[in-house]
Amino acid sequence: MRVLIIRLSSIGDVILTTPVLKELKKKYPDIIIDFLVMENFKDAISGCPYIDNLILFNKKRHDGLKNMIAFGKKLKLNNYDYVFDLHAKVRSKVISNTIGSKTYTYKKRSLLKSILVKTKAIKYKVDDTIIKNYFGAFKVLGLEYNGEDLTFSFEKKDLEKLETLCIEYDNVPMIAPGASKETKKWTKEGFAQLSKLLYNKYGKKPIIIGSSNEYEMCEEIKNLADGFAINLAGKLTLKESGALLSKARFLVTNDSGPFHIARGVKCSTFVIFGPTSPGMFEYDGKNVLIYLNEPCSPCSLHGDKVCPQKHFNCMKKLNAEMVMEAIEKNGR
Repeated sequence: MRVLIIRLSSIGDVILTTPVLKELKKKYPDIIIDFLVMENFKDAISGCPYIDNLILFNKKRHDGLKNMIAFGKKLKLNNYDYVFDLHAKVRSKVISNTIGSKTYTYKKRSLLKSILVKTKAIKYKVDDTIIKNYFGAFKVLGLEYNGEDLTFSFEKKDLEKLETLCIEYDNVPMIAPGASKETKKWTKEGFAQLSKLLYNKYGKKPIIIGSSNEYEMCEEIKNLADGFAINLAGKLTLKESGALLSKARFLVTNDSGPFHIARGVKCSTFVIFGPTSPGMFEYDGKNVLIYLNEPCSPCSLHGDKVCPQKHFNCMKKLNAEMVMEAIEKNGR
């Protein structure tokens, strides 16, 4: 049996498919799994031991209706028994329709619910976790949900890169202050104060990670922390960030990609939620939710540029002492 799984983006959503891949290989050891992802997100899934062939969607070559159909026709030659569309948007639908194999998709929220949340008519409440929804697409193969055991793969060379940084990184606290939308970010002042508290407790400067686009924000946090932090934003690849997290004491992060990378390398995480629903994921003793549960939260599907209520209480009311208390309470 040969199947194609489509999840084009983004970092976190791609990593969240790995529990499904693991269960597929466990139930069907001889299955051939092809995985289609956008080229710029390939590092989120490349090297995954449960994938046989990684297929890349290049936006320059494959985007546009004509190119997507041509791309789908090439994939059709692989004679897939099933296609599982875990993206369920225009690109993936065009490609899967062109392939023509039996296609199954996962349950997404209704259009009406999305409109009502976006217009602030109702608060956002998830129907189920993302991973459970992913598993729902695989009922035809008798696949059963078996928890949120994520996988993020890296190589020995990614660990070796850490040696060139000339910093202490083993068992060091880490923070990831970035996110895709502004309202998903805890305050810079909060992260800065937390950095000081972490240094005072562990005697090690916490390491800040993020993309090159987040460098200035991370540098500001480091300066607000009076230098009691190390800014590595933009200096590591995604794989190197995963390697670094595998050696960390723990990670404090927003609802963002690093949260899932950390879980994928079995790094303890403390994840801060504000406007988005923490019900999208499950939590255990190794992954701890920090959430004030303000009356107006969750108010957004994916976060916004500014707080719809103009007060941003879901993040501003959270202070560094509260986060530190959660860390200490969980024995970290």
